[in-house]
Parts: sequence; C-alpha cells; structure tokens
Amino acid sequence: MQLLKRVVHSSIPDTNLTPEHPESFTRLATRAIVFKQGKILLMFTERYNDYSLPGGGVDLGEELIDGLQRELAEETGAQQITNIQPFGLFEEYRPHNSTKHQAECSIMHMLSYCYTCEIAEQLGESQLEDYEVNNGMRVCWVDIDEAIKHNLHTIEHDQKQGLSIQRETYLMQQIKQRLL
Repeated sequence: MQLLKRVVHSSIPDTNLTPEHPESFTRLATRAIVFKQGKILLMFTERYNDYSLPGGGVDLGEELIDGLQRELAEETGAQQITNIQPFGLFEEYRPHNSTKHQAECSIMHMLSYCYTCEIAEQLGESQLEDYEVNNGMRVCWVDIDEAIKHNLHTIEHDQKQGLSIQRETYLMQQIKQRLL
C-alpha cells in the first residue's frame, strides 16, 4: 500500500527511530472511507471535539480487511461492507502511555491502513466500547469540507485535542484531493 505520510510526534526525538526501536511497539490499525450522497461517514468525538474516520486496531492474527470490516461494523453499524480498495498508509510515531502489555514502551509506532469501501444503505446498531461511549463518540454523515474546517479550527483553538486529530485531518484532506 502506498505510504501517504510518515509523522514523528514533536515530543519524540527522531534519532534512529525505526519499528525495532527498543522503546517502541507497533500497532496496526485500519480506517474506512465511505461516501454516500456527497457525505463521508465519520466519527465525532465530543471529548476531543474532532471528526475521524471510522476504524481502529487490528487484533493479533487478524487480517487487515477483516479488522477493517469488524471495526467499521462495531463503530458505525455498517452492514454488507463491499468493494474494499486500498487508499493509502499513514505511519506515525507517537507517545504511548504504558499499559500492562507494553509497560516498557514509551513510543507507539502506528500504521493506519486506509481503505475505500461501500456499505448497505442503512446503518445497524453500533457497538462502541466503554471508553468510546465515555468520550462521547458518535457516528455521523458529514460534508468533508465541513469536517476538515471543523478539525482545523479545533487544532488552532482547542487545547483538549487528542493525538489523532493531525492524522485524521491530513487523511481527510488527501481523500478530498485524490477522490473528489
């Protein structure tokens, strides 16, 4: 898949930074690009005041396409996910708060594989995780220009923004440029 961009968060020194770096671990994720009637399917997160593509982490041993379909269905209730095509890869190194699984790692090497796809006309019920519900995450159909404008305003004026807003805004700009 074509690399769209590689980003190293400003808090991480970029000296000899590779996926094999002793303080990093790699996380695979997928992101879905879905359009209907001139709108893009996005997730809005109240906590961070931003729009993002639906998607998330791929489980250990799970194929990327299976992870995409699972995440898209869980977050949005999408059904009959078809015509899946690669769009591009966003690679990033970002700070990581240690968990019991990666206690020794302070850097997450995130590979976000983005795909276009089609879904059934109606969305089913989403199955958000507790933290997603607590963050005020909800599915919505949005004009891509409005979503980009909103995220850029959040980047400029909102201190509570999350780490993913830069990635998501860049991806939406690339989607607009390459697909619309």
